Amino acid sequence: MQRRTLLQFPGAALAAQAPARAEDVIELGGKRELFVDRHLIASMQGAELRLQRPIEREMVLHFDRPWEGAFCGYSTIIKDGADFHLYYRGIPDAGSDGRSAEVTCYAHSSDGIHWTRPTLGLFEVRGTRDNNVIYANDPPFSHNFCPFLDRKPGVPAAERFKAIGGTMKSGLAGFVSADGVHWKKLRAEPVLPPQTRAAYDSQNLAFWSEAENCYVAYYRVFRRFPNMGGIRWIARATSADFRTWSEGKEMEFGDAPPEHLYTNQTSPYYRAPHIYVSIAARFMPGRQVVSDGEAKAIGVHPQYYKDCADGVMLTTRGGLNYDRTFMEGFLRPGVGLENWVSRDNYPALNVVETGPQEMSFYVNRHYGQPTSHLSRYTLRLDGFASLTAPYRGGEATTKLLRFMGTNLELNYATSAAGLVRVELLSAAGEKLAESRELIGDRIARTVLWPGRTDLAEWQGKPVRLRFRMKDAELYSLRFTA
Repeated sequence: MQRRTLLQFPGAALAAQAPARAEDVIELGGKRELFVDRHLIASMQGAELRLQRPIEREMVLHFDRPWEGAFCGYSTIIKDGADFHLYYRGIPDAGSDGRSAEVTCYAHSSDGIHWTRPTLGLFEVRGTRDNNVIYANDPPFSHNFCPFLDRKPGVPAAERFKAIGGTMKSGLAGFVSADGVHWKKLRAEPVLPPQTRAAYDSQNLAFWSEAENCYVAYYRVFRRFPNMGGIRWIARATSADFRTWSEGKEMEFGDAPPEHLYTNQTSPYYRAPHIYVSIAARFMPGRQVVSDGEAKAIGVHPQYYKDCADGVMLTTRGGLNYDRTFMEGFLRPGVGLENWVSRDNYPALNVVETGPQEMSFYVNRHYGQPTSHLSRYTLRLDGFASLTAPYRGGEATTKLLRFMGTNLELNYATSAAGLVRVELLSAAGEKLAESRELIGDRIARTVLWPGRTDLAEWQGKPVRLRFRMKDAELYSLRFTA
């Protein structure tokens, strides 16, 4: 019996298209693509790209040790097999950047949820070696010490972990480690030297890019705008060996209005490493929410409540351009005056998988307060944003793409009344195949095509996908063998 639906989609069928030149075709291959930008989208009718809302879970670490305190920050999470590593700056008192009192702390987890501070005994801090400090007594590098797991093929075991850290005066020094706990400086000279426009007064970061086949660093600079003064900005440099770096160049944001981005937190998304996702701290200087009396009541430091901050999501696919498809806040401060103080809500670096259907990122909360801590937030896998259609229905058509594989896999969710249907179109707009309706909520579902077993005959040829949707969200797609 033929299945019927009440859904009616807006718009007419895709108009015939002239055969596209090779440069017009997206070489999709078997890469996973997320709907975090318009990279795949040619047109939408009744559908939209929608930013998702992360779910706040639990406080994973209260910064209550004598060497930690109210001004802990610049956190990094690294997942290495079954191990999770957390790095963060410890400093209980307000003061200038790069002080000897700043230390780099470490915590470990086997699930990303429950964390322990190992007693390492590596450095004496505040009269004791019974602490979790992995780097100290070498200012200014603990101010913003930022590690990464080097995934470059063939990297020496002694340099499996790397890090950068430093200030405007020192430049950014390079560090290496075999285990992520015992560190040594790569050399006396900085790998990224002091520069005229480089402030370095943030969480500067680096990583090995599989997509670009080089090391990439993103770091703090200031850019001046008429009537705005200096805006906290981001620059980028690259390196083949982590030791010698290109001249840094400022990133561009298209026609997006300039905003202070205090930390950039750019990293390859682990399920689609050609897409770099940034859950950046958006700083709003002078935008005061908390009154003087309220500040005293919550115990925030007197210098740190006359601004506010949240988190925004931006992406880049390499090069010097960030995409700001979504200007709205991704991470809102939430209920409670404690969350509306200066330099609060700064996301940690990296998104990690904490379950078969869940990924997590972490946020420094209650900055400058006795309750300073790190909290965990979750999203579904690939769920930063989605192609979304309402109950009345909508559709979206991709640009021309060339895939490798035989099956299409989708990450999607519908209501009980909703659905997703996929059409495969030729370069000229001819319908080549139409899928069965997809209903439900699946991280990975192979699309079925009535009358055929797979899409093998069209692999390597320029085609389009058209998604017809009702009360549904589509998070990602990829072609598989």
